[in-house]
Amino acid sequence: MSHKQARIVERALTRLKLKQLRLLVAVADRGSILHAARDMNLSQPAATKMIKDLETDFEVQLFTRTNRGVVPTVYGDTLIRHGKLVFAQISHAAQELDDLTEGNAGRVVVGTLLAASARLLPLAIDGVLKERPNLVIKVVEGTNEVLMPGLRAGELDLVVGRLPTHRHRSDLDQMRLYDEEIVACVRAGHPLAGRSRVSLADMAGFGWILPPAETTLRRQLDQHFASRPEVSPKRVVESVSYLTNRALMAQSDLISVMPGQVAAVEIAGGASARLDWAVPVGTGPVGVSFRRADGLSPAARAFIRVLSEVGTGIGA
Repeated sequence: MSHKQARIVERALTRLKLKQLRLLVAVADRGSILHAARDMNLSQPAATKMIKDLETDFEVQLFTRTNRGVVPTVYGDTLIRHGKLVFAQISHAAQELDDLTEGNAGRVVVGTLLAASARLLPLAIDGVLKERPNLVIKVVEGTNEVLMPGLRAGELDLVVGRLPTHRHRSDLDQMRLYDEEIVACVRAGHPLAGRSRVSLADMAGFGWILPPAETTLRRQLDQHFASRPEVSPKRVVESVSYLTNRALMAQSDLISVMPGQVAAVEIAGGASARLDWAVPVGTGPVGVSFRRADGLSPAARAFIRVLSEVGTGIGA
């Protein structure tokens, strides 16, 4: 640690107050010192002084004034991001204490991607609840673009599903559980169901259910479709909701691209059929992501252990 860093750490430990961090977050959210001050029952001069004191202690400028109000500098963004993490951890601590007081064995907030929603996550939840029947588990569904910021901010403990690309890996640990192929499926009775060697030309007249444009899988598919513009999808529904995709497939001739484990559940139940078409994206890793710098709670560690055991069975 450099001398300057040590000096700033010492000042933060001895002088930084949670009220100052709350003010920073409020100013960033409101874009105005005046409005943030009112929200916190402070006078504007008092709020301005609190920010100036922080800038003096950290030896940086935290906000700049624009014609639209005040906006955080890169230094302000950094302190605000860590401030939000502090408040999220305090909230989690309060929730865990409340759960323990009520007789529960802790709490885990899990973000899930489509790849984990049909088999991996349900099996893991079932397994961990057998060990910890009073554990409170909250599941949040989304894409990596939505879930990873929540993981970094401390709003989620874990994210389970297809592992993100390198742009999401900063400050995160990842545990690879197994590799999974992507397949194309349709409803049982679809005109293409049961046909051998289905081609893009065969599928050109049908609509598709695809992941959103910001996902890695969608970008890979779009690159492939761009090489064959004459057969690119003309109608696309963007969805990562397992239940929504099931309903859409059941009532239409839409073609859905989905993880192999999700497809296996639907095919086994007789609701869907796999198309004889090799989705041109190869296999991808499925696993769990969590914050690198944080000490995981005992409940979160237990959840990761069960995820690893379930994943080993799926990948075998």
